[in-house]
Amino acid sequence: MSAAFDQIAPHSDGAAPTSTGEAGDFFALLKPRVMFLVVVTALGGMVTAPGSVNPIIGFGALLAIAVGAGASGCLNMWWDADIDALMTRTAGRPIPAGRILASEALAFGLVLSVGSVLVLGLVANLLSAAMLAFTIFFYAVIYSMWLKRTTPQNIVIGGAAGAFPPMIGEAVVTGDFGLTSIVLFAIIFLWTPPHFWALALVKSGDYARAGVPMLPNVAGPAATRRQIVAYSLALAPVAVLPALMGFGGAIYLAVSVTTGLMMIGLSLRVLKVTEGEAAHKAAYQLFGFSILYLFLLFAVLLAENGLGLMWALPKVLG
Repeated sequence: MSAAFDQIAPHSDGAAPTSTGEAGDFFALLKPRVMFLVVVTALGGMVTAPGSVNPIIGFGALLAIAVGAGASGCLNMWWDADIDALMTRTAGRPIPAGRILASEALAFGLVLSVGSVLVLGLVANLLSAAMLAFTIFFYAVIYSMWLKRTTPQNIVIGGAAGAFPPMIGEAVVTGDFGLTSIVLFAIIFLWTPPHFWALALVKSGDYARAGVPMLPNVAGPAATRRQIVAYSLALAPVAVLPALMGFGGAIYLAVSVTTGLMMIGLSLRVLKVTEGEAAHKAAYQLFGFSILYLFLLFAVLLAENGLGLMWALPKVLG
């Protein structure tokens, strides 16, 4: 059980614990970079969906989806505070660093979770709200509380949580979801393992110290490298499907093919370079490029479906 529960209890000397956190610390709990990516992918589901939606509904829906993503991140940080304190990459987060109390983070995350789902249900429809609620539950409970500490396939199964936003976006517009957003779901789902396992290769010592059974610590670095290549090979052709299905254009086709080949090339370099600092550098390069890769795919989809992000928003919202 997470040590986050222990942090909720008052100090043994009877003094009430105090928080030194500022607004920036609470914002950090929301994992803003992840929130941004969620908004981009949800917007991708909205612009590629048939039809349009009222501007107020569209803006409110995007805001609710962003807040729901932030709530998931907050609950994840609350639960993982004990292992975050053991890893160099996460030790400076607000809870393990002592700036935010675990009880405050829990309350903050729960309020945002309920609020985001209610708002989405009110401004959009029940299906999109139910999907957002399930996404929050999946990430906070299924992934964070169960999968992350019990199986090396935690990232594979848990990656579904990060892949749902395009389906939520289409549901906002149509009240349903179809093959278009399912393809976008598949792209994100297949992208997640090579993205996170590249980082896990570099941070395997951190994960071992925290007792998290990431694939490099369980199956070994060699098996992890092979899995990275396998998922990259599966991802590249799936990422081309939007162009083949007609909701991505010529620019998307060119970008998806080019960056897909680059993704495969970097993963093959990770497979080939296995020793010393060069191996860490290769894994870091793949990790960094994978973020750009996914952003470019959805940015081009937004551009082609609305002549740029500033045009895509009015197209989706009105």
